[in-house]
Amino acid sequence: MKISRIAQAGALAAVAALTLAACSAPNESGGGTTDEPMDSSLSGTLDATGASSQAAAQEAWVANFQTANPDVTVNYEPTGSGTGRENFISGASNFIGSDRAFNDEEIAAGGFGACASDDIVELPLYISPVAVAFNVEGIESLNMDAATIAGIFAGDITNWNDAAIADANPDVELPDLAISPVHRSDDSGTTETFTSYLEAAAGGAWPYEADGVWPIEGGEAAQGTSGVVDATRNGSGTIVYADASQVGGLGTVSVGVGGEYVPYSAEAAAMIVDSAPLVPGRGPGDLALEIDYSTEEPGVYPIALVSYLIGCQSYEDANIAELVAAYFTYIASPEGQDAAAENAGSAPISDTLRTQVDEAIALIG
Repeated sequence: MKISRIAQAGALAAVAALTLAACSAPNESGGGTTDEPMDSSLSGTLDATGASSQAAAQEAWVANFQTANPDVTVNYEPTGSGTGRENFISGASNFIGSDRAFNDEEIAAGGFGACASDDIVELPLYISPVAVAFNVEGIESLNMDAATIAGIFAGDITNWNDAAIADANPDVELPDLAISPVHRSDDSGTTETFTSYLEAAAGGAWPYEADGVWPIEGGEAAQGTSGVVDATRNGSGTIVYADASQVGGLGTVSVGVGGEYVPYSAEAAAMIVDSAPLVPGRGPGDLALEIDYSTEEPGVYPIALVSYLIGCQSYEDANIAELVAAYFTYIASPEGQDAAAENAGSAPISDTLRTQVDEAIALIG
């Protein structure tokens, strides 16, 4: 079902308003906003849950969108991707953020309670490196290949002066200190991204399948991105995988790719997305991507989180459809992507991907 002309006009008005807002001095939310709200015909409330990795980006997006549309309230609760997907299926969220798209089995099952049909839009609008970060006094960076990272998180490499780490870091004085891996306790798209990388790139060093639920019992666990980062900061010899936007102050790992070690960056993570094909057999609004985590391309950071904004193609409530389309349009715009980059350190999407996203948003109604 095509979005109504009124909804399209509302979406375009929102983007125009935010484009003007971006010309003024930036505020703390990221991206530019004006002190006075712009004229907008949009009104109503959106309730959303999902990926905690998107938290900093959502703060900027919500603040800027509400400034441009003062009669709109967007409530985004960073519950974690798994809870977000459950809420979308139950109908408790108008849209969600998720660090993975719905898989083929979930798409086939349908029954998305938030929607008037089983057709959904899945838009890869938040691209960020997943950093491997650690807390070892006096050390700011280390080199590790996939097998070493896998060995640490699988519990096979247990000390910071292990030969697997020392051989890749001959100029670093490594302590005789136990390694304490930290993982997510909740069903997490970040966990699925990380375990997808380990499954694809680490070979026999990682014997588990990719999953959003951590596959190993025991060890230190915490809820959400902020939870695992706090646990790592408060520990000694700790190591974690987490969205790079939230690991400031911790040491970080440069990951072995194609014979070199690549530090994380938004630009290096974005390189893995540009060549990724769409998952076959999906609807026209479903832009789920197949990411090659085993890439050997020079300069690519392979642990790339591709996080989605997910909504319905058809809503029972036309006003909700209009608001979701307008909000997604802003997020996909250069202004929205720049706001996320400023506030969260994410990588703006390419113009090619933006064209695909805009075509998918036009289906919402």
